Amino acid sequence: MTTSGIWTKDGDGWKLSPPEGFPDEATLHDLIEKNPEMLPLSGAPSLVILGREVPLGSGYADLVGVETTGRPVIIEVKLAQNNEARRAVVAQILAYAAHLHGTTREQLEDRLTGHDSLVAAVSSPQEDAFDADEFTDALDGHLQEGRFRLVFVLDEAPGELMTLVAYLEHVTDKLAVDLVTVNSYAVNGTSVVVPQRVTPERHEMTVKKSRNQETGTLYPGSERFEATISQSPPENQAPLRQLLQWARELERQGLVNLATYEGKGAKRFTLLPRLETENAGLVTIWNDGGASLQFWKSVFDKKAPDFIHRVEALASTRIGQGNTTRNINDELLDALTKAYEAAAK
Repeated sequence: MTTSGIWTKDGDGWKLSPPEGFPDEATLHDLIEKNPEMLPLSGAPSLVILGREVPLGSGYADLVGVETTGRPVIIEVKLAQNNEARRAVVAQILAYAAHLHGTTREQLEDRLTGHDSLVAAVSSPQEDAFDADEFTDALDGHLQEGRFRLVFVLDEAPGELMTLVAYLEHVTDKLAVDLVTVNSYAVNGTSVVVPQRVTPERHEMTVKKSRNQETGTLYPGSERFEATISQSPPENQAPLRQLLQWARELERQGLVNLATYEGKGAKRFTLLPRLETENAGLVTIWNDGGASLQFWKSVFDKKAPDFIHRVEALASTRIGQGNTTRNINDELLDALTKAYEAAAK
């Protein structure tokens, strides 16, 4: 078993230093409010805190922020000794998200103090690439569709909370959920803060197959997928070859590993450009008599969230869990290449 934390060495060898912790929740709250960049969130978004104790419904969200890409962020801060750190905190943050869903940008600005506007809060002289119109369009869309990032920050993650967070990640494609532990250690008279993102393991579902149900076969590489292209109608072969060439270029750059899945029965073939670190990809390439791309929202949220808005615009579809497009074009593939480059870092 690997135990994370601060290890120090003395004459007796290496020892795990016990955390000194935080005297109260307000101290941890202040730390996150003033230093949001220390949170190791999935996809490494740039985050701006907009307000503290923001009224949402019948309660007050600890912290409300926004990513520079326009996605709203709700942060709840708890110490593990607080009984609310197990179940109640999940109900609280979902209630805040439900109240925020459907509000307008102007209504959100009315709840915040200290900023003339959300654009003013997010933009800065150093952000040369910041596009105010693109930001407000994305923010409006996230608010209306309920696409938020929910962040739980604790000094220790109770097992019950980990189970609930894993479930939320499993059942929704509109919420990015992060569970982060932050602890403080005293090392040679200096306070050291260690933030860690906790990735709860999902429960694997075991499905009993019927006697007549057949599974497909996974083959390494892309050669078997290439061989299926000639079986497609002539008018569909060009886009399939374009997708194959694009995927092989990703592999040549060391961004993905390629594998081919051959289904049974309907004889559908898919090419899987998988990130090595995730064993999952941003997209799946389908040959089911034609060429299509299937998007995986959970992977985009975790590894390339900044590219969701552009890819959706070029694909003419929302990136939902498993949504597809047949609108294959060079601009879309270029955007997906950049997304894979970011995800592979």
